[in-house]
Amino acid sequence: MGKKDKKSKTAEQKARTAAKQEKKAVQKEKKGKSKVSTDSDQEDVDLDVIRAEYERKQAQYLEVTESTCEPPSARSSATFIGSPSNSKELLLFGGEYFNGALATFFNDLFVYLIDKDEWRKVTSPNSPLPRSGHAWTRSTSNDIYLFGGEFSSPKQGTFYHYNDFWKLSPSSREWTRIESKKGPPARSGHRMTYFKHYIILFGGFQDTSQQTKYLQDLWIYDCHNFTWFNPVLPPATQKPDARSSFSIHPHEAGLALYGGYSRVKATAAPSKPTKGGTQGARSVLKPMVHQDTWFLRITLPAPNAPTSTPPAVRWERRKRPVNSPNPTRAGATQAYHRGRGIAFGGVHDVEESEEGIDSEFFNTLFVWNIERNRFFQLALKRPRVAAKRQIDDRTARKGRGKLDEEDLLRNLAALETKDSLETVEPEVNQDNDDSNDIPQKMAKLTLFTMPHPRFNAHLAIQNDTLYIFGGTYEHRDREYTFDEMWAIDLGKLDGVQEIFRREHEDWHGSDENESASTSDDENESVDDDVDEEAPMGVPLPDVETPAQPETKPTLPPPELPDVLELETSDPVIADTRPHPRPFESLREFFARTSTVWQDILLDEIRKTDQSSSQSIKELRKHAFDQAETMWWDCREEITALEDEAEEAGIGEVVSIDHNQDQGGAGRRR
Repeated sequence: MGKKDKKSKTAEQKARTAAKQEKKAVQKEKKGKSKVSTDSDQEDVDLDVIRAEYERKQAQYLEVTESTCEPPSARSSATFIGSPSNSKELLLFGGEYFNGALATFFNDLFVYLIDKDEWRKVTSPNSPLPRSGHAWTRSTSNDIYLFGGEFSSPKQGTFYHYNDFWKLSPSSREWTRIESKKGPPARSGHRMTYFKHYIILFGGFQDTSQQTKYLQDLWIYDCHNFTWFNPVLPPATQKPDARSSFSIHPHEAGLALYGGYSRVKATAAPSKPTKGGTQGARSVLKPMVHQDTWFLRITLPAPNAPTSTPPAVRWERRKRPVNSPNPTRAGATQAYHRGRGIAFGGVHDVEESEEGIDSEFFNTLFVWNIERNRFFQLALKRPRVAAKRQIDDRTARKGRGKLDEEDLLRNLAALETKDSLETVEPEVNQDNDDSNDIPQKMAKLTLFTMPHPRFNAHLAIQNDTLYIFGGTYEHRDREYTFDEMWAIDLGKLDGVQEIFRREHEDWHGSDENESASTSDDENESVDDDVDEEAPMGVPLPDVETPAQPETKPTLPPPELPDVLELETSDPVIADTRPHPRPFESLREFFARTSTVWQDILLDEIRKTDQSSSQSIKELRKHAFDQAETMWWDCREEITALEDEAEEAGIGEVVSIDHNQDQGGAGRRR
């Protein structure tokens, strides 16, 4: 009996103890909630409720509207692209802005009209919800495809990753959501490109607040059959490591991939010894900037294969690019341009200490030639002094004779082909063709120095002009999101044109570290204090970027290396195609070599035993496309030769090919 009472008493005591503990837990939870609501500005928000509210507001739009507006507000992790359907438009979508306290996400679509220097804002009843870190790409059908992205609470305590897939028609500005039974899982930080009628997606990451998982899966979307494929590679097959924020570009045989960023597990010794006197190893995540290069070879299905047959793919690792940027840098975004990747900016973490990470930011411009797997640094040039405008009579007569000769050749070609002169004339872009149609605008500011160093800038290329929108720079604990856009002519490199630029003063982050460092700096020289101080009226501190000497790349031989640089040693075949000369414009290059390019095309047609149904105009257009590709492919080497010639006092190279058949005294003179 006593034993039973003792048991019951013990059970009752346990129940009372459990009740007390539960009461304490409830009080602690209430106290925690009140603290969160006071200090963290309602961090415990339901992201589904917020997204549902965005959908409700968006449904109020009854149709697609487009209105003139101011340039887009400052943002990062947006997408920026040249319109594939209109060569005079740029498109910007989404992004986020962090002011040091709260994060704001966007889902507005902006259109920049290049000729009018005008921004338009597009509203639509059916558009993707606010997001950042998404990816999009153009397609061969001139549509734009978008996938994924992320959304977070204002304090960035909880994250939501999208797995929706969208198609944007650039001409009508209409969004269409593409539903699919099987598709890529949710992610952000991935990249996309196109090949034939396929959309290629690779990599990215998933952030759950507790951990970040980087991805290395490959997905292919068939735009004809509206299906996703996830190619399964053999276990022993090489493939790129998991990563995000890499560069990916289309290629006629597949795609090329370079670089990226991820965090990998590493073992580090603890800072303090353990109780037993031995130091136990601990696992940490360290940032890794990838520098490897890969090529994805894509083989189309056989013509008689079922329509649901996916293409065959194979990853092939390439050698490390020649003259790659040094030191290594993350956030050096690239834009595709005529078989090349144009890279700008980046950041390199110099040293990681207890106080933080010391970083070095860049504003250099590089070109990655995909075929040659080689980097070239681009430098701005001041316009040449027009001293040679003072032309004597002999030079003027020579110029008139050259024009008469070109007219005669065009007339002869028209008589031989029984076609009109307009049909024979190639469709060559001229810089001054539309100069009379463009309304007179206020002259834009042009600088001969690169924009402020930054990383993760948004790049887009249209009409051989690079546009740089936004980007991020860090100083102490403050993060600067640039509110500006610049333009650089990639053919001339004659300065950086300011499209717009605004200052920002809405940083609400903690200034504890900044004030602490300021007090520490008071013990140093006055000059250091002046250099480190960031005035309120100027959002960016002055940064002394050391003048980097312009790199003179070593000119490769005329032979071009194999695209994939396979281990098999194939015989090198000399490239007998014509190459541009220094100071020779694209139009001059084609006028000199048009016959050779047409002969090359005719030889290819004969080898394939195909009857040519192309007209003279189509043949010359294809010949011009090949000449244009060659002109841009050799642009960096030719620029280096031009610089060397100008340093030697040579302002132009005169061709005497048309005088080679002349003899006598005239030839000797």
